[in-house]
Amino acid sequence: MTWESIPEMVLSAGDRFGSAEAVVDGPLRLTFTDLADRVRVAAGAFAEAGIGKGDRAAIWAPNSAEWIIAAFGLLTAGGVLVPVNTRFKAAEAHDIIRRSGARLVLVQKGFLDQDYEGPPGVPTIDIKSGFLAGGSPFERASRGDDVCDIMFTSGTTGRPKGVMMTHAQTLRLYAEWCDLADLRQGDRYMIVNPFFHIFGYKAGCVASMIRGATVHPVPVFDVDRVLELIERERITMLPGPPTLYHSLLEAQAQGEWDLSSLRAAVTGAADIPVELIRRVVTELPFQTIMTGYGLTEAGTATASRPGDSFEDIAATVGRPCDGVEAAIAPDGEVLIRGYTVMKGYLDDPRATAEAVDADGWLHTGDLGTQDERGHLRIVGRKKDMFIVGGFNAYPAEIESFLMEHPAVAQAAVVGVPDERLGQVGRAFVVRRGEVTEEELVAWSRDRMAGFKVPRSVRFLEELPLNATGKVMKDELINDELMKEEPS
Repeated sequence: MTWESIPEMVLSAGDRFGSAEAVVDGPLRLTFTDLADRVRVAAGAFAEAGIGKGDRAAIWAPNSAEWIIAAFGLLTAGGVLVPVNTRFKAAEAHDIIRRSGARLVLVQKGFLDQDYEGPPGVPTIDIKSGFLAGGSPFERASRGDDVCDIMFTSGTTGRPKGVMMTHAQTLRLYAEWCDLADLRQGDRYMIVNPFFHIFGYKAGCVASMIRGATVHPVPVFDVDRVLELIERERITMLPGPPTLYHSLLEAQAQGEWDLSSLRAAVTGAADIPVELIRRVVTELPFQTIMTGYGLTEAGTATASRPGDSFEDIAATVGRPCDGVEAAIAPDGEVLIRGYTVMKGYLDDPRATAEAVDADGWLHTGDLGTQDERGHLRIVGRKKDMFIVGGFNAYPAEIESFLMEHPAVAQAAVVGVPDERLGQVGRAFVVRRGEVTEEELVAWSRDRMAGFKVPRSVRFLEELPLNATGKVMKDELINDELMKEEPS
């Protein structure tokens, strides 16, 4: 089925799936018919608040039914969605809201004890107030090539940039994603990935509306709450980072929760141990597991396929999606080309030209290799790479080795100055068992080329992560952590 726009697809779900549950958020249970009706009313509220065709509005709020209604309501009013990271402090959020040109911002007051308030001059509306229910039913048509959202990059390696995507790009890619991830009509889909991120919003909310799956939004990841929801709501679809599956394996071993409903898993990272993939498939009820590679500028670019081996799923990020090409530049950078590549960065033609070359290749900033079958392997970030005595060292590769040690739960590697070699590796490790710095360095020397071996190790209780689960390496190399003595 082909739709011109996301609102057309979402509203048609009311006819396609009717009385089936669309969203379950605590005591609130909405059918697809209910959701379509609420989206039309929310569209009226946005229109009455002055949102016209192409106008932008920001949502700075956690996963909830109201977030879904607000996002789809805004699009149905002809507006453009600007999701804002809920972990941002006021100055960070205000910078994005101002630069996006948002006409208004919806927030959830009191979430994470933070004072969510838009910047001066931009009206702030509590998403839990009656605003979304206060309009008259309304629809304004959008075309496939209209920009539907501006998602800002994570900012782990510089100032966030606003990525512009269209309705047509989103609908085509995430219809395919449903097939690759084995998302089915009637699935009960727990979304722990934040809605402000492309995974939570597009591979989550949009995909669920395409396929007719029930969305169970989770605002803050809490293992016990997740386990309770799996058992009570008979969750079938559960994407998440590798740490989520570690938690499920521990819960399964304790036998306190019924996880038997779980069927489809989706994960992605550069350092997934093969043993973890094997255990997820053999010890948990999952029948399928997909891994992939995506980025804000191109959505999901590659994915594993049914029948891929444990090694393929763990060590690679699969093959390019339909209509997408992947290539490796002479310097090892991963290049992506195809219909999914962004329309550009908002108000930044220079950065756009630097990111997308004249031949249409998106320069991702990631380093990788590609085998003869087309499987892509990510080995690190171009900016993360450091040079040890003339040899290029890639943190993701070294981290993958370290994760094979039975006492290592998490690892992150950065380059630090060295008088003789220029730079050497330093590992930041979260332990799951007993191991000393000397033991881990010696263990590494038996398994890696000398230039890859971390020269020092810092043990931490936890790694600094952003809200999408990426390690904030800029925080690892600040003065406080650098001064910390190994335990």
